[in-house]
Amino acid sequence: MSQPPKTERKPRADGLRSRETILRAAAGLATVDGLEGISIGNLASHIGMSKSGLYAHFASKEELQLATVETALEIFSGEVVEPTADIEDPLERLRALCAAFLSHLERRVFQGGCFFVSVEAEFDTHPGPVRDRIRVIQRGWSRRLQQLIAEAQRRGRLRADEDPAQLAFELDAYMLMGNTSFVLHDDAAFLHRAAEALERRLDEAATGV
Repeated sequence: MSQPPKTERKPRADGLRSRETILRAAAGLATVDGLEGISIGNLASHIGMSKSGLYAHFASKEELQLATVETALEIFSGEVVEPTADIEDPLERLRALCAAFLSHLERRVFQGGCFFVSVEAEFDTHPGPVRDRIRVIQRGWSRRLQQLIAEAQRRGRLRADEDPAQLAFELDAYMLMGNTSFVLHDDAAFLHRAAEALERRLDEAATGV
């Protein structure tokens, strides 16, 4: 008698919720203890789960790190990118994107500031799959800024003599400095300074149309 075909087992809903809980906690801790500082032991203690329960979700520390990066990207996208996606004017969307970045810092979406600023500094000299993924994400963010700048130029909203890559670099630098100073001094005044610098630079680049 032939055996019935095997069906692939679907992950249980409670298992998926547990994994999401673990990864969201890991993303927050990574901005304080570093992605390398996260271990199965301290993460289990932080969320009140057994080590064996965590091992059931992740086969290795690297797998945990990569999954944490992906979860952080989902959180960042939901907090910063998606709320601005429906703004039709590219210059206004660019302004809103920068403002949303600073807002997610002030609201402490991650305990220790921007997740990606933290892990970029941590892994910039550590070759491997984790750094490779972080580099791809960072390039994607920079490309997003450049594309909005280029689109604003095509619509006559930004001056044509602005180099999109250079302007994107400058805007990103203001946001990164705002993040660093905010985290170091625990003072939102630095985010307000960054917001003012961003607005001034975009006003300089705007055509006034």
